[in-house]
Amino acid sequence: MSQSGQRRMGGQPLFILDEDAQRTQGDDAQSSNIAAGKAVTESVRTTLGPRGMDKMLVSDSGDVVITNDGATILDEMDIEHPAAQMIVEVAETQEEEVGDGTTTASVLAGQLLTQAEDLLEDDVHPTTIVEGYHEAAQLAQEAIDAEVLDVDIDDETLISVAESSMTGKGTGDVEAGALAETVVAAVRQATDGSGSTRDQIAIRSQAGASSSATELVEGIIIEEEPVHGNMPSSVADATIAVIDADLEVRESNIDAEYNVSSVDQLNAAIEAEEEELSSYAEAIAAVGADVVFVSGDVDDRVGAQLSKEGIVAFDGVDSDELQDVTHTTGASRVGSVDTLEADDLGEAEDVSVQKYGDEELAFVQGGASSETVTIFARGGTDHVTDELERALNDALDVVVAALDKGGVVPGAGATEIAIADHIRSEAASIEGRKQLAVESFADAVDVIPRTLAENTGMDPIDALVDLRAEHESEGIAGIISEGQTGVIDDPIDYGVLDPAAVKREAVESATEAATMIARIDDVISSDA
Repeated sequence: MSQSGQRRMGGQPLFILDEDAQRTQGDDAQSSNIAAGKAVTESVRTTLGPRGMDKMLVSDSGDVVITNDGATILDEMDIEHPAAQMIVEVAETQEEEVGDGTTTASVLAGQLLTQAEDLLEDDVHPTTIVEGYHEAAQLAQEAIDAEVLDVDIDDETLISVAESSMTGKGTGDVEAGALAETVVAAVRQATDGSGSTRDQIAIRSQAGASSSATELVEGIIIEEEPVHGNMPSSVADATIAVIDADLEVRESNIDAEYNVSSVDQLNAAIEAEEEELSSYAEAIAAVGADVVFVSGDVDDRVGAQLSKEGIVAFDGVDSDELQDVTHTTGASRVGSVDTLEADDLGEAEDVSVQKYGDEELAFVQGGASSETVTIFARGGTDHVTDELERALNDALDVVVAALDKGGVVPGAGATEIAIADHIRSEAASIEGRKQLAVESFADAVDVIPRTLAENTGMDPIDALVDLRAEHESEGIAGIISEGQTGVIDDPIDYGVLDPAAVKREAVESATEAATMIARIDDVISSDA
């Protein structure tokens, strides 16, 4: 065992670690952790921006994920190094809090580590680096606040935010505009007096058409088919019952045997069974329901009887979907047919069953008591619809963030240029070596516009120099993707806008992760 795993007491060695434990200290620990964090961020850096590339992730079982979403990439990667996992947590936090900007946050965290490594080599103490980074992060937040645009957060602005979020994420530049309009319409539909209700917006994806066929459904979509082939495929002005039970012959709770000694007894038992099953259909029809959602199984005979009554029934509906139905239609969830009353029924303008390939989907639209909406996302293949669903989720989150969390700022790297410029201008007033850390933070922030320029096909150094000059003279300048390359211009003129909340969260989470890793000088691992 190594000397680092023991201490001496009274001239005798005192062992404090298991003999299988491994320990890395000092510069080696810091270098190892920083290298791991940088390696993770490099894996997602090329996905940043509208011209970012995709990653193909293949699991041991052969499952394939194709995406340029930072959170998805890091989540799918089998990362074991504890410091690298902290970068993954940065992306997870960004995704949970604001829904987008995961790649930005991860890349910024990695660049902060790169700058910290240079400072450590120049004998700047880790504590000084941490203090400087935190002070610079506060200056960054001031710069973000100063960049918030004094504009009305109207539909046009929100469409720009949504389109900026989705461009380059497997949606295609042409489709992004139409999809952004669908996203904004969904958020507006689900907005009540207290703000946007994000959990009232669902996304259901279905392969078999281009993404331009994506549409907004004012209601919910359930992956269920009627229990009987002769049931109506569409019911207008539907009255809906939700039953949390089986519609089958009731079984006794005790283990009992019945002796049938005659045909009459057998016929009586069959008749009793038929009467019980018929009573379910009769009770549902009598109460006035013409659509019924059942959590359990529906006997074929009950299904046939319901079909004769013109009632559509769906069985095996899971608890979450039943909850969606009750929330959308105003129906009450009852535990048995016996307790079902007219007051328990909900309403919808239309319930229809539509077939897509081998799958049937039930559409419940125009519910009586809810603003629930569903974006029905279409794509040519499952991989396309999966990526489109991720892009739509991000777009929904950023639109809600723009509405509820503090406005919008210029995108395309313009805000990052403003942040770096503000930090550098304030760094001169900071005394001691902490000033070096503050300036290094500004250099780290430059990685975002520099990466955007590189991914767009521009020379990153020339682009960064020109960006700074344009920002100095015009006040706002970003990297705008145009054709097969990019130009430096005002992103507002191109409608490239980001929620301020995305920038704030990226700075905060990246700073916390980088400073935590930089402070570690001892790594002890054990197989136990």
